[in-house]
Amino acid sequence: MSTIRCSSIEGPTGLRLAMLRASVCLVALVAVFAFAARAAAQAPVTGSASAIASSSLVAVPAAAPLIAPVPFAVGEELVFRATFGIIPAGTARMRVQGIDTVRGRPAYHVIYTLDGGIPLFRVHDRYESWIDRETLSSLRHRQEISEGRYHRNTTYEIFPERAEYQKDGGEMQPSVSNPLDDGSFIYAIRATAIRVGETRRDDRYFRPDRNPVVLTGLREDTVSVAAGTFATTVIRPTIKANGIFSENGEAQVWFSADERRLPVQLKTRFAKFSLTLALQSVTNSEGTVR
Repeated sequence: MSTIRCSSIEGPTGLRLAMLRASVCLVALVAVFAFAARAAAQAPVTGSASAIASSSLVAVPAAAPLIAPVPFAVGEELVFRATFGIIPAGTARMRVQGIDTVRGRPAYHVIYTLDGGIPLFRVHDRYESWIDRETLSSLRHRQEISEGRYHRNTTYEIFPERAEYQKDGGEMQPSVSNPLDDGSFIYAIRATAIRVGETRRDDRYFRPDRNPVVLTGLREDTVSVAAGTFATTVIRPTIKANGIFSENGEAQVWFSADERRLPVQLKTRFAKFSLTLALQSVTNSEGTVR
């Protein structure tokens, strides 16, 4: 993805730069695995809310907006601890902040934050996504990047109804049908499942040149992290780009094998070092911490 700047790094000074690149990737690491999300996760339309008998003048109340079934709710927060080799690399948080309205459509507002890095080079990044509650398509995506002396704020307005997107108020660019961004993918994949032995290809990333992404179900496994012990399905992601998720990469992610589909653990090799992202705690919509 364009927001994951993860080129290979060599040499004695590469560790510091690799630490930076790994930290920048932490928020997007989990999101990329959601390219397998299907439209089947959307709630079907069961009838017309505006049907009124022609012989009657009694108004029929408008139907409530359709809401796709999802395994998360407002208030849920996932906290991850990252290590780069044996070096702590930071903490990432994923939170369902609330329900907002974007261009007249109710949308989940989800936030990723990342705090980490190495001494004298700190990373404080924030990614926000607004996800249509009916279709689970992306409507807006915002990035606030602070990496050492580098700072960047970018907002993408995404228009699923006409398969276009707009960067920082600029010209319209072609997108895809039912688009997803870096942040919305993780919540989309949690509405579906990938079985062991199954391979899925999808072209739903809102920037078409980064498609397709391929997800392969490798095996079942039981893994223990700070948040607990989970039965999981191990997925291998590959993406049409260089870096940690390239077709020649070794990335694997453990998703809980229950209805929540939590991303429990990720392991990969990057710039000749191992990177691990482990679930530290889960706060549900009632405020209960696991």
